[in-house]
Amino acid sequence: MSAGDQTRVGAKPRFFLVAVIAALLTALTLTVPSVGPAAALTDPSPGRYAGKGFDVYTAQPQTLMTAWLASPYRAVGIYIGGVNRFDPVQARLTPQWVSDQRSAGWKLAPIYLGRQPYCTSSTKKFRFTPADAATWGRTEATDGVAKARALGLAVGSTIFNDIEAYSTSDAACRAAVLTYQSAWTARLHDLGFLSGFYSSMDSGVADQVAVYGSAAYVRPDFLWFARPNGIATVTDEDLPDNYWPHRRIKQYQSPAKGLPPLGPETWGGQTLAVDRDQFDVVPPPATPFGDFHGNGWSDVIARRTSTGALYLYPGNGTNLGSASRIGTGWNGMSAITRFGDFNRDGHEDVIARESATGSLWLYPGTGSGLAPRVRIGSSGWNSMREITPVGDLTGDRFGDLLAVQTSTGNLYLYPGRGTSLGARRLIGHGWTGYRELTAVGDFNRDGRVDLVARESATGFLWLYPGKVGGLAARSRIGTGWNGMRDLVGVGDFDRNGYTDLVAVQTATGKLLRYPGQGTSLGAGLVIGTGWSGLQPLL
Repeated sequence: MSAGDQTRVGAKPRFFLVAVIAALLTALTLTVPSVGPAAALTDPSPGRYAGKGFDVYTAQPQTLMTAWLASPYRAVGIYIGGVNRFDPVQARLTPQWVSDQRSAGWKLAPIYLGRQPYCTSSTKKFRFTPADAATWGRTEATDGVAKARALGLAVGSTIFNDIEAYSTSDAACRAAVLTYQSAWTARLHDLGFLSGFYSSMDSGVADQVAVYGSAAYVRPDFLWFARPNGIATVTDEDLPDNYWPHRRIKQYQSPAKGLPPLGPETWGGQTLAVDRDQFDVVPPPATPFGDFHGNGWSDVIARRTSTGALYLYPGNGTNLGSASRIGTGWNGMSAITRFGDFNRDGHEDVIARESATGSLWLYPGTGSGLAPRVRIGSSGWNSMREITPVGDLTGDRFGDLLAVQTSTGNLYLYPGRGTSLGARRLIGHGWTGYRELTAVGDFNRDGRVDLVARESATGFLWLYPGKVGGLAARSRIGTGWNGMRDLVGVGDFDRNGYTDLVAVQTATGKLLRYPGQGTSLGAGLVIGTGWSGLQPLL
C-alpha cells in the first residue's frame, strides 16, 4: 500500500522503501521467542486485534522482525501475491517466515495487489476494464487463496484486496471497481476465506460506503482505509459508525506523504520506513445454522416445481450465487424442510414427508449433496402440517421437530434422537390459525432456539421464544406478512451476530432477506428475483 492512495486524481504517487540501515549488526544473533498456545499458529489471520500495526512492500529479515518486537506494533501487512505486487519475488516470504512471525506473536494481514482499474492514478501496469472486471475479480481471488494456502495461512483468513486511488469522475470505472471487488469477495467466500478491501477514502472507500446496504454488490467483510492525517484511530467522519464495526484498519501515516514523524523509525537497533496502521478487527461470528455448503456462509435450498429438482443456492453474505442441483424427483414430497445438523455428523440435513406413504424421511447432507435417506417417521405424517425442525428445545443437544395436527390444531414436539424421533409431547393448543412456522435459531440471543409463526387472520408475525421443552409467551415482530410465502430462518446470513429470515414475495417472486435485530426484523432486502417457480424454500 502507499500514500499515493490518498493523492488526488492527476497526482503521481511516490513509492520508496528505506533499506535497513543496521545491516552491519551481522554479529548479533536474535532468536524468535515462542508465545501462546499451538492453536494460535493455525487460527485465521489476522484474527482478533486492536492496536498498532505497519505495512511494508516486502517481507523483512528475521533480525528486524524480532527487533521490532520492542515497538508498539504487533500486526504487519504482508503482500502475498498479485501481478502488480511491488516486490514480485518476495524471497523471504515463505511458510517458515509466516510461521516464525506468528510464533513470535505478530498478527499477519495478507494483502493482494492484483489488477487495478483502468482509470487508476497509480502507475500500475496490469489493469481491468468494465468488460472483464468480474472475471478478473474471481480469477485473482482464486489465486489469492492459493497463495495464502501455500504460505500456511488458515481457511477463514482475510485477504485484503489493494485497489490504489482512481478517478472518481469516470462512472464506468467506478462501477467496474465495485464489480471486481464484489466478484473477489464472492469467490473468497466460496473458498472459505474472508474478504478485505483497501483503498483511499477519496475513491475506493467512498464508493464502497455508497453501496454498503445494497444487495447488488457483495460487501467486503473488512475495510482498510487510507487517511494519512496522523490520527491513530479507526473512526472517520466519512464512515458511519455502524459500517464495518470492529472490522476496520486505518492507514494513518506514511513516510511518502511527508507527515510527521518523518522518515524511518528505529526499534531494537533496526531501522525501517513503514506505513503506520491502526487495527480494530474481530472475526465475524459463524452462522449457527443454514450453512449446507460448509464454507461458513448461510445457503438456501429450493425445489423447482416444474421438474421436481432440488437446488442449492450458495450464500455469500449479501446475496446468492449460482445454483447447483443436489437432487431430483422431489415432487413426490408434500413437505420439505431443513434446520441445522439433525444427525450431528457435521453437515446440514433435509427432512421431507412422502405424499404417497405419509412417511417422514431424513436426508443426511454431505456438503455437496444428500446421502441415502433414513426413515424417521412411519405412516401417519399426512395428518400433520407445518412440519418444522426447530433445533434443540429439550436441552439434550439433539435437534427436535415441531408439527401441528391438522384436525385439532394441537402443536406437538417430537424429540430428536439423531436418526429417529422420540414420543411426541403436546406443547400447545389453538394453532389452527397459524401458518408458515419456521425455526430461527436463537433469534433473541437468550441461549435458546426460537420459533416464528404467521397468524393467517391478521398477517402478524409472532416470535415464540424457546424454553426447555416448549415455547414461552409470544411477541409480535411484524405485520403485513400475508403477502409472503416460504418464510425460512436462514441463520446469520451476513454474520453480524443476529439470525435472519428470508421469504418470497408472492406477487412478484422476489426473494427478500429480513435482518434479525434480536427482538425485531429490519426492512426486507431483495436478494433474488424469479422465485415464483421455486417452492418450498428451505
